Amino acid sequence: MPVHASLLILKPSLATTFLRSSLSSAVVPLPPLHLRPFRNARNLSSLSSAASSPMPSLVPSSSDNVGGCRSGVISPPPIEDSVQKIDVNPPRGTRDFPPEDMRLRNWLFDHFREVSRSFGFEEVDFPVLESEALFIRKAGEEIRDQLYCFEDRGNRRVALRPELTPSLARLVIQKGKSVSLPLKWFALGQCWRYERMTRGRRREHYQWNMDIIGVPGVMAEAELISAIVTFFKRVGITASDVGFKVSSRKVLQEVLRCYSVPENLFGKVCVVIDKMEKISIDEITKELKSLGMSEEAINELLQVLSIKSLEKLEEILGAAGEAVADLKQLFFLAEKFGYSEWIEFDASVVRGLAYYTGIVFEGFDRERKLRAICGGGRYDHLLSTFGGDDIPACGFGFGDAVIIELLKEKELLPELSLQVENIVCALDLHLQGAAAAVATRLREKGRSVDLVLESKPLKWVFKRAARTNAQRLILVGNSEWEKD
Repeated sequence: MPVHASLLILKPSLATTFLRSSLSSAVVPLPPLHLRPFRNARNLSSLSSAASSPMPSLVPSSSDNVGGCRSGVISPPPIEDSVQKIDVNPPRGTRDFPPEDMRLRNWLFDHFREVSRSFGFEEVDFPVLESEALFIRKAGEEIRDQLYCFEDRGNRRVALRPELTPSLARLVIQKGKSVSLPLKWFALGQCWRYERMTRGRRREHYQWNMDIIGVPGVMAEAELISAIVTFFKRVGITASDVGFKVSSRKVLQEVLRCYSVPENLFGKVCVVIDKMEKISIDEITKELKSLGMSEEAINELLQVLSIKSLEKLEEILGAAGEAVADLKQLFFLAEKFGYSEWIEFDASVVRGLAYYTGIVFEGFDRERKLRAICGGGRYDHLLSTFGGDDIPACGFGFGDAVIIELLKEKELLPELSLQVENIVCALDLHLQGAAAAVATRLREKGRSVDLVLESKPLKWVFKRAARTNAQRLILVGNSEWEKD
């Protein structure tokens, strides 16, 4: 015959409320357990001593014998002194994500995803392990020496991806004409680089990429910067905290062309110029000379790279060139998008990766305490380096480490505590089936439930309710039904 169980539903911040349920459960009737209602769930002095004492343990004691054998929890064998203890820390430059850090990561990723989708982008992903050849393009790139690479058991050279853009290019080539242009894709992926660690720089990080494939005009770059600005505004970052340095690789090309510098040196020159904030001008000059550039060409190049005004650049290069025209169009569009106060021209921005071909940009904190927050630009010829057709494309990468440091600096990190809607606890071992049924019904209605899986004293249950910020505590017992 089914036995009815009563539900005692307690809201930690409210007065006790009694609700009854006619859950059917094949359990044995037990004497009623009397609980006095209380006003504050965290004040346990109002509970009877019987209610606050531990319930019978689910695990038999070691003194119990079943069938001539001792039952209960079997202890693991003692660890021998000769067993070497492992280092419990993650490998240098990597991270664990315990629950509190995972809540923060999910919060950040949710913003990345919501911004991307609000701009009409679709999410994609790629293997963490790729062919090494995908990332080895031109000599001199810093990333070439930072690969985590090895030979697999099939004698193939593979690498953990250091960035996402080459994988994106590979996928676009693979899909071919089965997708219609333009493509607006975004990705969130873990990347690996063996590099010197500084604040906001680790050997693994997660990166948010947004890419537009198939749009040749500057409108695409303007849209991408708008997406980043939208993200900053969502998390409380303002134009007084962060800015964007903007330039074009075509500026560099026009200067080098004037001095007959071979085109095949262009990528190597970009790699050197990208170090301008990391090494001295004398070292920059020395590296440029080693590439075969004349002293006159180097002096002219360094003079142009020091320009911080688009008007001054136009005086030197003229208004007819593509570089000036593209940059003027970008600043015009920035005003229309509403973020002109966020961007500034800086001719020294070239980005260190060889595949950029046009507009390039970097996000930076205005106090200059951190490395670049994000960066990107146009890469119209990347697909052809992998055997595909040239397709106009641009995109950006935005790491998770630097932005977290910036949010800490600005005291903008949210407090993200664990939150559970309901805690369900059986007041007796025989009612655990009824408690499971209650939890199942609530979960089927889309509510989160923390089901207490062991026999615990009520004091422990109330502490857990407080720690998890539970909205309701549901105690499943058999009291009061005999009065009905």
